[in-house]
Formats: sequence, structure tokens, C-alpha cells
Amino acid sequence: MPALPSWLTEPLWDQFAALLPERPEYHPDHPLGCHRRRISDRIIFDKMLQLLRFGCSYEAIADTTCSATTIRSRRDEWIRQGVFARLRQIALDSYDRIVGLVLDQIAVDGSITKAPGGGEVAGRSPVDCGKQGLKRSGMTDGYGIPLGRVLAGANRHDSPLLAPTLDRLNDLGPLPDDVTVHLDAGYDSDKTRTLLHERGLHGRITHKGEKAPIQASQRWHVERTHAWQNAFHRLARCYERRATVVDAFFDVADTIITVRSLIRRAWTTHRWDERPNRRP
Repeated sequence: MPALPSWLTEPLWDQFAALLPERPEYHPDHPLGCHRRRISDRIIFDKMLQLLRFGCSYEAIADTTCSATTIRSRRDEWIRQGVFARLRQIALDSYDRIVGLVLDQIAVDGSITKAPGGGEVAGRSPVDCGKQGLKRSGMTDGYGIPLGRVLAGANRHDSPLLAPTLDRLNDLGPLPDDVTVHLDAGYDSDKTRTLLHERGLHGRITHKGEKAPIQASQRWHVERTHAWQNAFHRLARCYERRATVVDAFFDVADTIITVRSLIRRAWTTHRWDERPNRRP
């Protein structure tokens, strides 16, 4: 069973392959010139998508085409080269150019998921009997396109993570003059309002003790994006221990979400060679 439909996998791979440096099929320093052939990057890329989507172990996804060690080593090689982060930024720039990011309405919120293996960005979860958990402070535009995240232990409060999360706006270039940040009651404090004022941002914060449906503001967009991300089982139950690896999988997930939204929204207004026959 494929991890993703072909109309989504193929454009992802085309751009991913363009970011990879050229490598010889055989190791040039082998004395006999008969070293084992380098495993195709496409095979490893497909394995990474399966790991992200299904959340299985490296040993379970390995087969005769490649081993678990090869998947890990190639993954680390791509992380050192910054391929995953560049892929995510290219997808975000493409979406902004074709559809347009809604940057005057921004939503920020935290989400806690399980991290049974612990790791650099794990901590005792206050909502899971003190078991190890991972918190991500995510930021989205007015439609729900992920703009960035900050990873921390599940025991961290949302409010202190707001400043480093908003710092991700610096990567987006010029912002509209009037930007509203939608926050839930966990951010309801004078410190948060001062932080937003210093950055020239307007805050729409739910007051503590006041019950209001999430649909009453634009905050539901970030909640929907958290649900999209949790559909990738490797993020909903993270066994990775290194922060760089967790960030890499989040970069791939955010790229998929962005490209999928781009194809769905551009389907009725644009034509291209590999356009799906039916609207995704």
C-alpha cells in the first residue's frame, strides 16, 4: 500500500531530487572498482515517506532493497545537507506565489503527543500520567498552512514558547502592516500582550474562564493543522530521540500538507501535465 497517492509523491520527489548533490553510483576510491552499487535515493525517499505515514520501525520497513542502517545513514546525510528544511521552504514559497499565504491572520497553539522513547525534546506529560511526551508550538497562516514550529518537552507551558515560535515569521520576508495573532486562554497574560505589542502584532486572545466555541475565531485553523500532522503516525507517537531527526520528519510532513493544499486549491484555476483527473 503506498504511503501517499502518486499525484502527491511525484512532485515531491521531483523537487527533492533536484536538491540532492550528484553522487557516483560506485565508490570511486575502491581499489578494484567493484564496490557495491549505491542504493537509489528514490528508494530511501519512499521509505522515509512510509516511516512518516505509518510510524513503523526502521527494521520493519527495511527489505531486500535496503537495510535499516542504510535508511538511517542516508537520512542523517540529508539532514546535514539541509535538504528537508530547503524542501519545506520551497513548498511554502511556491504556495505563496501561486495561491497566497494569509499572513494578516496567524494562529499559534501547542499540541502534546506521545514520545515513549524520550529524547532531547521530550518531557513528563501533564496529560498522560507523567509519561514522556513531546510538545510542538505550531504557527499557521489564516488557512492553516504550517509556517513553523518549536519543539519542547511536554512539561513546558505554551506561553514561554510563543516568542521563539513568532521568530519563525522572520523567514517569511515582509509581513502585512496589520497582523492579528489568534491565541487560546493559555496565553491570556499581560506578558503575552506586551510581547505582541513589542513586535507590532495585534493579539486576539481568549480570556480565561470564558467559554466560547473554537469556531468563534480563526484559532481553529491551527487546531486543524495539528490534526493533519497527527495523521502522520511517526509524529503522533514519536520514537526518535534526536531533535534534528524529529525536525526533519516535521519538515517533510509540513511539506506534504503544503503541497497537498496547493494542488487542491490550484486544481480549479491551473493546468499542468500531471494534474489529477479529479480534484483531490
